[in-house]
Amino acid sequence: MQLVLLFAAAFVAGAVNAIAGGGTLLSFPTMIWLGRDPIVANATNSVALWPGSLAALLGFRRELVQAERAALWLTAPSLVGGLLGAALLLRTPSRTFGALVPYLILFATGLFAAQHPITRALGPDVRRPSRRYWFAAAAFQLLVATYGGYFGAGMGIVMLATLALLGLGDIHQANALKNLFAVCINGIAAAWFVIGGAVDWRDAAVMAAGAIVGGFAGAGLGRKLGRVFVQRAVIAIGLTAAASMLVFVRHR
Repeated sequence: MQLVLLFAAAFVAGAVNAIAGGGTLLSFPTMIWLGRDPIVANATNSVALWPGSLAALLGFRRELVQAERAALWLTAPSLVGGLLGAALLLRTPSRTFGALVPYLILFATGLFAAQHPITRALGPDVRRPSRRYWFAAAAFQLLVATYGGYFGAGMGIVMLATLALLGLGDIHQANALKNLFAVCINGIAAAWFVIGGAVDWRDAAVMAAGAIVGGFAGAGLGRKLGRVFVQRAVIAIGLTAAASMLVFVRHR
């Protein structure tokens, strides 16, 4: 029954990650509620959800080709940050950093919800980002990736907000990039967790299967539902994730 619950949680998390991000807020608490050690649960969750991110990336491969510049600028900081965050996780307790997660998600969700007024207020430069904007985005992506390697809940929403401020108005292109960066961040973090012996392989195998199926399903569903629905789903998922994480942190 526990393995069935883990598969179901990973399936939903994979679909949610493909559409908007925040799937970790479903799969990670499920592992904790089933009695898994928090550090092992976090590492195992990262390993298990990586194939789902890869499946979602393949589902959005058409849109990725149209956002090549952003991919070139932000892939390297995603890899470096993911490695830094993973190394940090295996050396420090997650209580203090985890306490910041709900507020980070709330901030990112508000930023995403207000992307159009902010873009208009910043003027045409943000719609055609200069080299300065790209360097700033790369620096911020490094921080987001470090957080992603360390814990990861809600990092997809933060990345969507960043891409929106870079003038990437197509939600499906933004989702494609977000999944590419998630593959980079979770992939290198997962490799570090494997080296560190922090992965429960039985749980990881069951959850990876669920995440792959959910990732493919989420990518197709995102296109069918349309951009407005997906944008609203991002905001709803962000608010729900923040609320659930606030409850989780207070009861740890």
